[in-house]
Amino acid sequence: MSKQPTTNERSYIMGKVWFITGSSRGLGRNFVEAALSRGDKVAATARSTASFDDLVAGYGDAVLPLEMDVTDKAAVFDSVQRAREHFGRLDVIVNNAGYAQVGAIEELSERELRDQFETNVFGAVWVIQAALPYLREQGSGHFVQLSSVAGLIAMPLGGAYHISKWSAEALNETLAREVADFGIKVTLIEPAGFATRKGKNPNPLDNGHMAQLNPAYDGLRQRLGQMTGSKPAGDPVAAAQTLLKIVDSDEPPLRVLFGQGFHQMIEQVYADRLKTWADGQDLSTEAHGNLDQAGANPQA
Repeated sequence: MSKQPTTNERSYIMGKVWFITGSSRGLGRNFVEAALSRGDKVAATARSTASFDDLVAGYGDAVLPLEMDVTDKAAVFDSVQRAREHFGRLDVIVNNAGYAQVGAIEELSERELRDQFETNVFGAVWVIQAALPYLREQGSGHFVQLSSVAGLIAMPLGGAYHISKWSAEALNETLAREVADFGIKVTLIEPAGFATRKGKNPNPLDNGHMAQLNPAYDGLRQRLGQMTGSKPAGDPVAAAQTLLKIVDSDEPPLRVLFGQGFHQMIEQVYADRLKTWADGQDLSTEAHGNLDQAGANPQA
């Protein structure tokens, strides 16, 4: 009696099944096109499915357009279930939906902060929670989270976005440790600037999500605006091809930077953090106190 192929082996034979959020434009759209062009199947979600008409015309049943807002938990669970029922399985879950709220900490409204987290953090959680039972049942699957260089470093005027992306980093690192025993993989994609808008490097200070401006920060805004676009923009098509390589890998990385120009900066940021902690060892020891010596058992 011949050995039956595993779920992973079947996915290679039949093509992978993707569930991609935020698929109407930008990197998400390029991910969808790359997967479909090599014979994979894709459940593509967006707030409006009109942008998928050409894909349906070209790829037929291989693409399942789903109207979905990641901030609507019920809609997310329904969409994931529909995708699973339509294709029979799910192999790659890409949490791509997100946006950048720009503004100094003092400028941000409560609504702007909550909306940023509803999309970038809670939306990702709902997708993970909806898909995880199916992947666990299969004993395979791959969660891909679009994070950002902004999830590794922090710059002025991007506080809301940075907080959300740092949260995404922690969310997925935790997830990776929780699901490894189930045969499920996790990868954080950390892009720099990509030419997703008519070949231009997007300007985070002019992306339609700007807080009400306080003149006190005008000088800082001007200086940052002059720096924007100084680094070369990445090619979204190349990024999509690289993602295919990652999801096909037997041992994909937990984290990978997409694009050039930030690796050296990140190295310096982490070196500075390590030095700060090392320089503060005396304070760390002092803060610990002498309870251990007295026989106490303090709780962490």
